[in-house]
Amino acid sequence: MKLRETFTCPLELTHDMLKGKWKPIILWRLRLGKTTLAQLERDIDGITQKMLLEHLKELAAFGFVDKEVSGGYPLKTSYFLTRPQGERVLAALTIMQEIGIDYMKEHGMEEPLRERGLL
Repeated sequence: MKLRETFTCPLELTHDMLKGKWKPIILWRLRLGKTTLAQLERDIDGITQKMLLEHLKELAAFGFVDKEVSGGYPLKTSYFLTRPQGERVLAALTIMQEIGIDYMKEHGMEEPLRERGLL
């Protein structure tokens, strides 16, 4: 993803770096630690491998995610949050998660929270 040349504020830039359906979800999953592409694909319902790879590449370009390739056959690639950038954005996502949980509770949407062990 190519970023625009000008922004009205830094928040607009950060929004552009994280926008999209899957980027926050990928980052949220990576809070659990290093993982493989195949595991990310299994853990994130509905994402295609093509979309996952595209977003991982963009998140890496912005400094939020990095990967580690181990030798041997077959090659094993693990993805993880970077320090400090990836971990800092995780703090923002944690607040967003809490806001979503509060909203769902206030509007009678507890069942999905119970199913996911969030209540």
